[in-house]
Amino acid sequence: MDLRRLYEYRFRDVEQDRRAAVWQAIAPHVWEQMGRPARLLDPAAGRGEFVNAAPAAERWAVDLVEHAAGTFADGVRVVVADVFEADLPQAHFDGVFVSNFLEHLASPEEVARLLERLAAATAPGGRIAIMGPNYRYTEKVYWDYADHVLALTHRAIEEHLYTAGFEPERTIPRYLPYSFNGRLPASPALVRRYLRTPPAWRVLGKQFLVIARR
Repeated sequence: MDLRRLYEYRFRDVEQDRRAAVWQAIAPHVWEQMGRPARLLDPAAGRGEFVNAAPAAERWAVDLVEHAAGTFADGVRVVVADVFEADLPQAHFDGVFVSNFLEHLASPEEVARLLERLAAATAPGGRIAIMGPNYRYTEKVYWDYADHVLALTHRAIEEHLYTAGFEPERTIPRYLPYSFNGRLPASPALVRRYLRTPPAWRVLGKQFLVIARR
């Protein structure tokens, strides 16, 4: 599957600047929920919306696609590789953030293999945060995306994490709206207000956020 063309079509009505602006609000909030990790890994970084905006001292981005120069912020260490084969330091990161990736994997066994790799790269006491569409709240539109393979809920993610050697600490079944084509406002100020208002999550949230400790 040509992922570059797929995402070009999917986000044809969403400007990259708007996506980046929204993540300028989301990334620090997620980073805070993770306990402010200093050494942060984004193993499916895409165009770097999260890793560019997260205020960690050391930031690594892994992506299968080699993006244009300037896509990632200064200081971000970029690894162009399949995450299953990427050369990552062992027991190094105190924060790992996986966003909207596990649902694209081929099988539960592949999810387990990825999380075991990430557990090996996570320092003892480090945290992993996983965000993704919660099938429990997105069933009617979940399969509208050509690259969705697995149906996952927050409960399934907890079990996957525990099996891989993590201890789930906090689960938010409904965190963010489903997509940038939905009702999430593009203004960083309004996004910050949304993130400071958990009751709104229970109405608009369609994606889970699960945080676990190594």
